[in-house]
Amino acid sequence: MAEFQPNNPLHGISLKEILLFLVQKYGWEGLNEEIKINCFYSNPSINSSLKFLRKTQWARDKVEKLYLDSI
Repeated sequence: MAEFQPNNPLHGISLKEILLFLVQKYGWEGLNEEIKINCFYSNPSINSSLKFLRKTQWARDKVEKLYLDSI
């Protein structure tokens, strides 16, 4: 059973959901302008971006911050 986490606004939201929301809101070009990450510029896709973000904590932190600022 998952614990309720009142101090974690990202609890229960997957990285894929975050990325889909941001792509819908900004598009790939807009995402690249907001966050300079090569996976948003060079041949971008959801799967390749997820693979990179899951391995690279600093990039994931930037994406999560943009999401929180965007909602």
